[in-house]
Amino acid sequence: MHPYEEYVTERAKWEPAYEVTQIKGDGEAHPFLSPDDEFADYENWDIRNLDVSEAKTDAMLAGEYAPEALKRGLVIESKLGTNPYKFGQIGSTDSYTLLATAQEDNFFGKHSGYEPSPERMTHPFMKNENGRIDSWQQVASGLAAVWATDNTREAIYDAIARKEVYATTGSRMLVRFFGGWEFTEQDVNSHSPAFTGYRKGVPMGGDLPTAPANAKSPSFIIYALRDPIGANLDRIQIVKGWMDANGKTHEKVYDVAWSGDRKPDANGKLPAVGNTVDVKNANWTNTIGASELATVWTDPNFDPKQRAVYYARVIEIPTPRWSSYDAFRFNIPVPEAAPTSTQERAYTSPIWFTPKS
Repeated sequence: MHPYEEYVTERAKWEPAYEVTQIKGDGEAHPFLSPDDEFADYENWDIRNLDVSEAKTDAMLAGEYAPEALKRGLVIESKLGTNPYKFGQIGSTDSYTLLATAQEDNFFGKHSGYEPSPERMTHPFMKNENGRIDSWQQVASGLAAVWATDNTREAIYDAIARKEVYATTGSRMLVRFFGGWEFTEQDVNSHSPAFTGYRKGVPMGGDLPTAPANAKSPSFIIYALRDPIGANLDRIQIVKGWMDANGKTHEKVYDVAWSGDRKPDANGKLPAVGNTVDVKNANWTNTIGASELATVWTDPNFDPKQRAVYYARVIEIPTPRWSSYDAFRFNIPVPEAAPTSTQERAYTSPIWFTPKS
């Protein structure tokens, strides 16, 4: 037996979900690890470790973000037969308030010492002789969304165990993600994609079934509906990771659905959706974006000999960050380094493809 075989098996058994976003930073992606991902630089805590005793190194970053772990899992599985990083993705607050306050306009901080006040943004979150992390760097995040069969403790736990869950950074948007081999555009036009998704494929958190003889590439249903009292949607993306024949991993982000009549440029880059945020008054309008987005996407670069993993990222239009709401309510300036707007998002659990032995 390989010395790590028992270890990876235990991790696969006992760690079905990863907290991909919370108050102490978002862990979905990082520009160093995903340099071609324009949305990777979202609320990263990447200057020092949590007690600010040590500066972050590249080696540390490589072990702290979801896409890298998902790709590493493919490599480990090819060697040991088990993927210890076959996890679902959820969000949580990591707060001690017992309050459901992950929204930007109702953010109560990590604990009672960081409740709304004129001083909280500049109060040090962590400080010693090595440096500091300021309170404005807290993230108004996140929430765990669970597709359970019933609203019971047992059904919710079952859904987490099978990874039919997704994370949001605070928005209560609805997201569906299914993978299969025979989806068509008609399957998503009914506004009830789950019926077809379960019948013809697998939901988020699952493994693609064996391909039919005539199948050339997997297809995915992605459906998103905005938070009923929140912002419109900018776009849906698919993040794909895969391992080539030499054991090297790769990553690519695809824009698969978006609002308006925007068109990708010659390099495939989709123009920004725009920004209606009024920072001074901590307000925005839903005059841009879409209330819902849906598509069936087929992987244009699929190789049936390569292990792969896919998940969906749904991004809202820009809205005021909690720092802007505090500045407006208390008539104070936003700290110079603090962002004034944000683009809330959701991350689904992945769907995996494993080639035939």
